[in-house]
Amino acid sequence: MGRKSIKENKNIFQTSREALGLTREAAADLLEFISADRIEKIESEKSLPHPEEVLAMAAGYKNPSLCNHYCSQVCPIGQEYVPEIKVKDLSQITVEMMVSLNNLNKQRDRLMEITVDGEISEDEMADFRNIQSELEKISHTIDSLKLWIDNSVATGKLDKSLLG
Repeated sequence: MGRKSIKENKNIFQTSREALGLTREAAADLLEFISADRIEKIESEKSLPHPEEVLAMAAGYKNPSLCNHYCSQVCPIGQEYVPEIKVKDLSQITVEMMVSLNNLNKQRDRLMEITVDGEISEDEMADFRNIQSELEKISHTIDSLKLWIDNSVATGKLDKSLLG
């Protein structure tokens, strides 16, 4: 039987495993192709996890957030293009979405004025950047909602078959 870790600065992979009460050996059995030694190297940050290992841990540990963490924090391409998504409550996600949609709705006519000629002039750039910022907020909120859904399905709070 494995010992309980007393390490203070645990990474997300270790805290996800421990949240299920799994030893490294039990996790290795659950994950099948990742050995306990390999799990130890990933958790102690002696080795970076491979994408397929992260996918297996996300599924096995019922924590889809591991995928976003890997992409936004570990993968060089993801660090450039994938924003980190914080886990939020559904109510917070909904409020953020409504605020951004309302702000964008107010700017809808201005966006059409700016883009009607297919070019963005220098005097239109400030307004365009504000609109772009709202669109990025909406995109990020959509990603938060997707993560909330994935987490809810993984933990059995939502039935995936009902989502379509």
